[in-house]
Amino acid sequence: MTDTAISIAEAVRAGRTSAHATVAACLERIAAGNPALNAFVAVHTERALAEADAVDARLKAGEALPLAGVPVAVKDTIWVKDCRVTQGSALFADFVAPADAIAVERLRAAGAIVVGMANSSEFACKGVTTNRLFGPTRHPMDPRLTPGGSSGGPAVAVAAGLVPLALGTDAGGSSRRPPAHVGVVGFKPSFGAIPYGPGFAEPFTGLAVMAPIARSVADAALLFEALAGADPRDPDSAAVLPADADVITPTIAYSPRFGLDTPVDDDVAAAVDRAVERLAAAGWRVVRRDPVWPAGADEMALMPLQHAGLAAIHGAAFRADPTRFDPDVGAQIERGLALDGAAVAAALRLSGEVARALAAFFLEVDLLIGPTTPCVAWPLDRLGPETIGGVPVPPRAHAAFTPLFNHARVPAISIPCGAGRDGLPVGLQIAAARGHDRRLLAAAAAAERILGGAGGWS
Repeated sequence: MTDTAISIAEAVRAGRTSAHATVAACLERIAAGNPALNAFVAVHTERALAEADAVDARLKAGEALPLAGVPVAVKDTIWVKDCRVTQGSALFADFVAPADAIAVERLRAAGAIVVGMANSSEFACKGVTTNRLFGPTRHPMDPRLTPGGSSGGPAVAVAAGLVPLALGTDAGGSSRRPPAHVGVVGFKPSFGAIPYGPGFAEPFTGLAVMAPIARSVADAALLFEALAGADPRDPDSAAVLPADADVITPTIAYSPRFGLDTPVDDDVAAAVDRAVERLAAAGWRVVRRDPVWPAGADEMALMPLQHAGLAAIHGAAFRADPTRFDPDVGAQIERGLALDGAAVAAALRLSGEVARALAAFFLEVDLLIGPTTPCVAWPLDRLGPETIGGVPVPPRAHAAFTPLFNHARVPAISIPCGAGRDGLPVGLQIAAARGHDRRLLAAAAAAERILGGAGGWS
């Protein structure tokens, strides 16, 4: 699929095609392409066509629909009313959502059609996309590889051209790392920019966001604008700041490792370096500067929050029958059950210190850029690469560069910036101060033009 979400909506609104025809063609692509990829775990064929007919009727009645007829994949952790939503868990294998999440409600209001549910790791708590209910999602360039996780299903659905847009979630990089690995755009808005819920109990208190995934920044921005804005049902939701003028030549801090003591593969470092050089040559004010994090700030020091959250929600079910859980998720629940209150409080305090440190950093620069991930995609049967930068690493080393932006509550986006070994995609991550989502999207669109644009990365 080469049509953008913008062009699809324009064509449907102008009557050059219909929402029904657009969705029918999308469903044909899914039927042909999904068996090899396992990006979708449920396809809503009859329902999607009926909703497309309703969109065509709404347009005839004069409604203005910014996403008219655009097919969207929704991660199998987000509630879609009257549809099976499982979180990739045997505990919820037969769960039918009683309501739409606010973001899904807004998708429908804008004229988009949810064509199905896209695969996720169990409870969105692994850096690869596989679970016992549905199995693994495969990389569209090489089925032996993983797209990462946990939003691997949505990212692959977009990258493979099955849909133009997808809605994922991101509590630690889940909708930035998979897009980086498969060569599409993944946008994590500021915390609260898109209302969250109603939905499942979340282990990621204060971190998780709804995240647009698209083939271009413009399409991601189109989806964001349809979903953003406060809603009284979500007390954490907030208005987003208007766009500002200083986005074409921002002051950007380039940090090759985001100030963290973690290795990066040479091919990834080289691709990101080349991208930054091209931005500087185009007139961006680039300074080499690392954020200064509080002592001990890294993903593993903050993981007790996820483990404790999982234990609080699923600990009783795990004790009753651990065999119903993915073993890797079960191990996280066990760690959460063993934590004491002081350990959780220490992680929560560190999370707040991370947010304050990055807020101070953004008083002096407009944007912060660096790699989305320190490596390209790795074999499907592993939680992570065995080595990065030529040294042995733990399974979560591939995720080092995304979680701190969740704890800082700031917007961050991954855009393709080149290729590493075997031609596998590399992502450039760009972050901005909290609330400056539109500034970030405008800057990312400018970077996309400078670097070659979707389908033309070099």
